[in-house]
Amino acid sequence: MHILQSLFYERDPALVAKDLLGKILIRKLGLEVLSGKIVEAEAYYGGEDPASRAYKGIKNYNRLMFMDVGRVFIYMVHGNWLLNIVAHPKDGVGAVLIRAVEPVKGIEIMRKNRNVGRLRDLTNGPGKLTEALAITKELNGVDITKRNNKLAVVNGERQRFKICSSHRIGVKTDLPRKLRFFVNRNKFVSKFS
Repeated sequence: MHILQSLFYERDPALVAKDLLGKILIRKLGLEVLSGKIVEAEAYYGGEDPASRAYKGIKNYNRLMFMDVGRVFIYMVHGNWLLNIVAHPKDGVGAVLIRAVEPVKGIEIMRKNRNVGRLRDLTNGPGKLTEALAITKELNGVDITKRNNKLAVVNGERQRFKICSSHRIGVKTDLPRKLRFFVNRNKFVSKFS
């Protein structure tokens, strides 16, 4: 499988978010490999985006959004770690939040990590997927474009699906553009709008 390279992420975050749908997120845990197909993602920008971590300028906690693309940016919201991938044009600011994946490999380990029985409930939300895949702050800053990391995004099998969009979920003030993208009718999407 081909790991997505920096050029993939060096674009408008909305384009990257859309193009991540159908790609495979891989998490290496020792000798175990967990993976899921990305089915929902949201784009975030810099100072012009009131819902972004970068809205009030560069700070220690959001510095990664201003740096090289392809890095993992992890922060906590409501007791859940959220997985973002830094994505923006050259000299820009931005990231893509991975909101949901469809489990592919390592499902039993994911179930243990989440302590849930119903498959649909494993990874159908940003906090759920990080818990299922054991993604924590220790991975903050990892460059997922490099081989042999604990996280990677690779091309999935070619498939056709309809991409839907909506406003981002859980934000108080949003941009007028629809910046949440998801695979139509996929049961692992966190919320249908």
